[in-house]
Amino acid sequence: MGVPGVVVKYVVSPRGGRRAHPDISSALRAAAARGRAALIEIAPGRYEEELTVRGEVQLVAAQGPGSVVVGRPRGAVLDTFGSVHVHGLVLTGRDADVVGCHAGTLTLEHTEIRAPGTVAVHARPNTSVTLRDSVVLHGRTLFSGSAGVVERCRFTDAADNAIAVIEGAHVAVRSSRIEGSRIHGVRVSDARAEVTGCELTGTGSAAVMADARAELAVTDCAITAVHAEGVMFAEQSRGTVDRTRVTDAQHGIAAATGADPVVRGCAMTDCRDTGINVQTSARGRFEDCQVVGAGNVSVFSTKGGAPEVHDCRISGGNVGIAVTEGARGRFTRIGIENLTNSALRVWNGSGGVFKHVRVDRCTLGLDTKGDGGTTADLADVVFRDIETAVTALGQSRVTLRDVKAERGVVGFFAGEEAQVFLHDCAVTAVSVGGVAAAGKAKLFARNLVVNGSEGTGLAGSESGYFDVANSEFTDCASAGAAFADESAGRLVDCAVNGTQGPAVLHNGRVELVSLRTSLPVVRKTVRTVEQTPTIINNYNGAVVNGTVINSQFSWNSDNVIQQQTTEDGPGT
Repeated sequence: MGVPGVVVKYVVSPRGGRRAHPDISSALRAAAARGRAALIEIAPGRYEEELTVRGEVQLVAAQGPGSVVVGRPRGAVLDTFGSVHVHGLVLTGRDADVVGCHAGTLTLEHTEIRAPGTVAVHARPNTSVTLRDSVVLHGRTLFSGSAGVVERCRFTDAADNAIAVIEGAHVAVRSSRIEGSRIHGVRVSDARAEVTGCELTGTGSAAVMADARAELAVTDCAITAVHAEGVMFAEQSRGTVDRTRVTDAQHGIAAATGADPVVRGCAMTDCRDTGINVQTSARGRFEDCQVVGAGNVSVFSTKGGAPEVHDCRISGGNVGIAVTEGARGRFTRIGIENLTNSALRVWNGSGGVFKHVRVDRCTLGLDTKGDGGTTADLADVVFRDIETAVTALGQSRVTLRDVKAERGVVGFFAGEEAQVFLHDCAVTAVSVGGVAAAGKAKLFARNLVVNGSEGTGLAGSESGYFDVANSEFTDCASAGAAFADESAGRLVDCAVNGTQGPAVLHNGRVELVSLRTSLPVVRKTVRTVEQTPTIINNYNGAVVNGTVINSQFSWNSDNVIQQQTTEDGPGT
C-alpha cells in the first residue's frame, strides 16, 4: 500500500532478520520513541500480545489478510489512541473489549475479530471507527457516543447485538451481512444510524431495532428468517424504511410506544403473525407497500396505534387490516385479495377510515363489533366475491358511502345493537339477501340499490329498525323487502322492480310512503325462518348464512352430533 515519505517503516518477524523486531509490541515502542507516523509490517504467525497503539500508526499483515493472528486467552488485544489503521490482521480475545478505540480514529480493513461472548470492537465517546471488508465472529460491535462507518462486513453469531449504536452515536452500515445474532442485528438507542443495502438473517429478536428516541433509516435491505420483527421502532423513535424486503419474520415492520416511522416501497412476505404492526400509541405512515401471506393479520393497529396506510396491496393470509383495542387507522387506495377471513376488521372501541379500497375473493369484507366507540367509515369501496360484504355487531357504528357489494351471499348486515348508515351504496348478484338488520340493530339508507338477489333485497327480523329512502330493489327473487318479528321502520320514495315475488312482505310495523311497484304488497305475520337472513360470524370457525335455531357448533372434535329443530320436527 502507498505510504507517504514521512512514514517510518518497521518490520516484525519472529524468525528475526535485518532490523526486524521479534514482536509487535517492540516495534510499537520503537515507533513511539521516534514520534513519527509509522508503518508496521508483520510477518505471518501467531502473536500472543496485548497492543496499545498511540499516534499515527498502520498495522499491516505483510502476506495478506488472515496471515497474522494476534490474540490472548483473556483480556483486551488492541487499544488505540490516535490515528490507527489495521489491515489484514486476525484479532482474537475474550472477557474484555477485544478492540477498543479510546481516542482519535481507528480503521479496520480486511480484518477478522473473534470475540466469543464479549465486545469485539468498542468505539468510545468522541472517537470515529471504520470497519471495511472485515468479519466479526461472535462478539458485539459497540458505538457509544462515537461516529462510525461499516462497509462490506460480515457479522456472525453475535452473543447479543451484532452492532449497537447508543448514547448519541452516529453510524452508517452499508452492504453488510448480519447473521445469527442472539438478540438484534442492529440496535440503535438514543442515537442515529443508516442501514443501507444490508442482509440480515436469523436474529433472535428484531433484526433492526430503534428505541429511546433513536433516528433510524433503513434502505434497500433484505431481512429473512428472524424470530421477531424485521424492523422495530419503539420508545418515540423516528426514521424511514425504504425498498426493504422482510420474509419469514414474526412481524414484518412494527412500531410501538410512541414511535412514528415512515415506510415506503417495502414488501413483507410470509410473516408468521403480522406484516405491519402498530401499537401502544405509535403512529407511522406506510406507502406503496405489499403484504403477502401473513399468518394472522396483514396490517394490525392495536392498543392505541394510529397508522396511515396508502397505496398498499394485501394478498393471501388470514385477516387483511385489523384495528382493535382502542386503536385508529386511515387506509387509502388499498387492494386486498384472497384472504381466508375478514379483509377489514374494526373491534373494541377502535376507529377505522377506509377510502378507495378494492376487496376480492375474501370470506368477509368488513366486520365490526364492540361498544359505541367502535366506528368504521368506508368511501368508494368495492367488495367482490365476498360471502358477507359488511357485518356490524355489538354497538358498533358503520358508515358506508359509495360502497358496492358484487357477487356474494349477503351484502350489508347489522346485528345486535349496531347501527349502519348507507349512502349511495349498491348490492348486486347475492344469493341470500342484499341488506338485513336483526336484533336491535338500526339501518339507515339513502339511494340504496339492490339488484339480482336470489333471496330478499331488504330484510328485517327480531327488533331491527329501518329508515330507507330513495332506494330501488330490482329482481329480488323472494321479495323486494321482507320484515319479520318485531322489526319496524319506514320506506320512503322507494321502488321495487321485477317480475316475481311480492314487493314487500311485512308485519304491519313498517310504514310505506310513496312505494313504486307493480308487484303485490303482502301484509302478514312472518316468521324469521321464512324470509330473513341472519348472519352468524364465528371468527374462528364457520360462517353461517341463514337462520340458525337450537344448533350446536363444535371445532377440533373427532366426533360431532348436530341436532337441528325445523318446522317438521327434530332431526339429526
